[in-house]
Amino acid sequence: MTRNTIQKIDQRALLSRLMLDISGGESVTLEFKKTTAEKDKACRTLCAFANGQGGELVFGVTPSGKVIGQKVTDRTLEELAQEFQGFEPGLNPYIQRIPIAAREQELEALLVRVERASNTPVSFRGVPYERVLNTTRVMPRSDYQRHLLEAMHTSDRWEIQPAKGCKIEDLDLNELVVTIEESIRRGRLLDPGTRDSLALLRGLGLLVHSDQLSCAAVALFCKDDQALPAFPQFQLRLARFKGKTREEFLDNRQYSGNAFGLLRRAERFLLDWLPIASKIVPGQLARTDTPALPLEAVREALANAFAHRDYSSPSGAVSVALYDDRLEIISPGELHFGLTPEKLYQPHESKPWNPWIAKIFYRRGLIETWGRGILQIIKLMQDAGLSAPQIQLGPDTVSIIFTLPGLLTQEKSSEKSSEKSSEKILELLKLQPAWSAKALAEKINMTSRAVEKQIGLLKKSGKLRRIGPAKGGRWNVVSQAPHSH
Repeated sequence: MTRNTIQKIDQRALLSRLMLDISGGESVTLEFKKTTAEKDKACRTLCAFANGQGGELVFGVTPSGKVIGQKVTDRTLEELAQEFQGFEPGLNPYIQRIPIAAREQELEALLVRVERASNTPVSFRGVPYERVLNTTRVMPRSDYQRHLLEAMHTSDRWEIQPAKGCKIEDLDLNELVVTIEESIRRGRLLDPGTRDSLALLRGLGLLVHSDQLSCAAVALFCKDDQALPAFPQFQLRLARFKGKTREEFLDNRQYSGNAFGLLRRAERFLLDWLPIASKIVPGQLARTDTPALPLEAVREALANAFAHRDYSSPSGAVSVALYDDRLEIISPGELHFGLTPEKLYQPHESKPWNPWIAKIFYRRGLIETWGRGILQIIKLMQDAGLSAPQIQLGPDTVSIIFTLPGLLTQEKSSEKSSEKSSEKILELLKLQPAWSAKALAEKINMTSRAVEKQIGLLKKSGKLRRIGPAKGGRWNVVSQAPHSH
């Protein structure tokens, strides 16, 4: 621990700020310890902070939030510095000494701050920890492995590995030229002035290790409908099920090939099987027939599935399952970098798992960038008068689920009533953000359970967000959230 990381502060403003933070109680980013005798437990929490959002730990405060201070000597700081040697990778906590007024002796609180570690996961004495609300716990193995993968992502991710055994002859070079031409047409790529295959791949960043094909190059441009023994995961599964379960197939297909070819096959399959909605337009003799779901929204979801999937597992495959009441597009992998289904419904930073593949999809005009893909899908569904799709996480899968409008028609009256109740709840929470479900129920003449259900739906649709704990927190009404109908 260096001197410049330890400061003795004698400012009223810092003490006032500390008292204000403490008044809110322990949280996901704040914890109290009575004395530095609890330095072992404190370091576990600092480890958890580093693996999460960062945070502050204060010595000299009881669990109930009473500031009592302690005697701080050079020996106290040396013992803390020795304890900090247990972090791996190393952390450099920032320490502030805050004088506490006392009658008989000089007492101080020690505020220890750590930022979110750039190289996670961090462990303390060989054990990784995480923060859940105001509790520190051992990080589950699955979370540890995910953090480890994310830490290695920049330099060791699948798409930038050499495609061993693959040569330029294994690629569909026409698909490569089409990609270049479409990128130029859309203004997303300057004309390279050549159509030489190696030069084009090099310009797209798809060659590694002295002009060797990358895995991304093979995933994007391998020959269509040709199974590569080294890459069995380049596969698409399509199914039309009878009814609402997987008990009986009406159609079942499997294809291998490059991502663009598989995307086209998925689109054709849905054009064959999606219900057609017909309506009579005033002033026209002929009926207007349109697919039950906006094709542009479905295409964006399919492209996202291929661009952001986990390609590292040989058993992985994008799956499309159509039922009587819904369409499921299932992508192998999971959400990374702190993304959750709830965050995807809000403006968020784009952090693709396969940035090279995603960039090619963007240049070809198949996906949005800057984290707007899901928001674009929601808008397209909303413009068609349909509900936003659901995003569900399964065992190593991410699914986007579109409800077919036939089911919405059956539930039209109940949804209209539900929508009115939701609007009342949002209006009240704009005025009284701290109101409980019970208080809302009394105001709008509903049961508390019914209000809680409506709040859950509003949270899922992105219209309502919780700030702070269940007790003592407040609601934030999101003004530009997608409609749920």
